[in-house]
Amino acid sequence: MLNIRRRTMLAAFAAAVALGTTAVQAADPDKTSLVFGATAGYNYDVLKLAIVPQLEEQGYKVKLVEFNDYVQPNLALAQGSLDANLFQHIAYLNRFKTDKKLDLIDLAQSTTAPMGIYSKSRASLEETQEGDRYTLPNDPSNLARALQLLQVHGMVKVKEDIDPLRVAERDVTENPKNIKLQPVEAAQLPRTVGDSDFSIVPGNFAIAAGMDLTSALVLEEPPIDYQQVVAVRTEDAEKPWAQDLAAAFKSPFFKEALDTHFPGYVRPAALAGN
Repeated sequence: MLNIRRRTMLAAFAAAVALGTTAVQAADPDKTSLVFGATAGYNYDVLKLAIVPQLEEQGYKVKLVEFNDYVQPNLALAQGSLDANLFQHIAYLNRFKTDKKLDLIDLAQSTTAPMGIYSKSRASLEETQEGDRYTLPNDPSNLARALQLLQVHGMVKVKEDIDPLRVAERDVTENPKNIKLQPVEAAQLPRTVGDSDFSIVPGNFAIAAGMDLTSALVLEEPPIDYQQVVAVRTEDAEKPWAQDLAAAFKSPFFKEALDTHFPGYVRPAALAGN
């Protein structure tokens, strides 16, 4: 015997057919409206251009909320005013949720705008001179990435397993050319290109300032721990809407959107080789 809800759904479908139209129903009938948060810039644009159209095609109504800091998106998610967020790498998420005792989990890997080192006075990092000034992000999450990028290219050495929430210049253990590290608010870093000898600029802020990623002397190849992820509450991870969201980040539509709107970005592992 059909329950009342099932009969109601079938009746609605029959009425739509009689009118010659069928309304698209969300795959998760228990949750048809979703609210996602993202930081301003490419993370917001990734959701808007590459994810929301897919979910709307499946019958969901999606609202996007823009943030300009790295604290509120996780607090809003944990408190339930967001269903998912996109703004952070997994190392930051894991440390933040541990420190704040939040029951959050990474759901899917997104694309990442690579951090780059830019200069108008030097043609390569090999031209670094004694005491050259490097501007770099002052927020711990991006500072950790910047120090790792400098270490990869042999400019400094940093402590192993640096804390992405508490990292500071004191975590540098070797600095053979005595380069001067000058932390600057990340959004202001594009303005330092040309004023400093080298500027380490996160990809989202470089793009927002109209900079060409390919003009960087070097671009990071971030390890998995420093690539962007979608976060949800752990209790929601297996729900149909969350699985639809995760699938959207692995779809051909997502790949095509990256090719069209986000060339040069680091692709998630699910799209590797495509």
